[in-house]
Amino acid sequence: MPRKEQGWVTFQTSEDERKILEEFCEQSQRTKTEILRELVRSLTQHSSVPVSPPTQHEKQEDIYTQKPDIESSIQKKSLKVSSRNILKGVVKRVVYGAVNSEVTLEIIHKVELTSIITRASAEELELSEGKEAYAVIKSNDIVIARE
Repeated sequence: MPRKEQGWVTFQTSEDERKILEEFCEQSQRTKTEILRELVRSLTQHSSVPVSPPTQHEKQEDIYTQKPDIESSIQKKSLKVSSRNILKGVVKRVVYGAVNSEVTLEIIHKVELTSIITRASAEELELSEGKEAYAVIKSNDIVIARE
């Protein structure tokens, strides 16, 4: 099956553009795929706004601090997930780090699951104490150990 039919997107960039992307990935400790997916998703925020070429001033702005300035008007759809291990819980705490966040869900009284996710994901999900969320567990093997 060709890559296009598998969801692959390829494009040519200059050496300078590749270097900018690689430096950004290194500084944000995220992969190129994560960065480009976030960029593509942010395009929906601008879908009703005509796109114009950037001005000279905009080109000189620090690309690491630019953020979309238009709120998304698209409603989120419910997701169907292939994983069979989905546990509903309540966010007990979120500890935001520079790159990653530690999210703890209370599944039932005194039963907690903690996951490390990217800070960007935690912010996008708008996770905060008391909100409902799901732990989706996908694993090929579970390791059990004893002393």
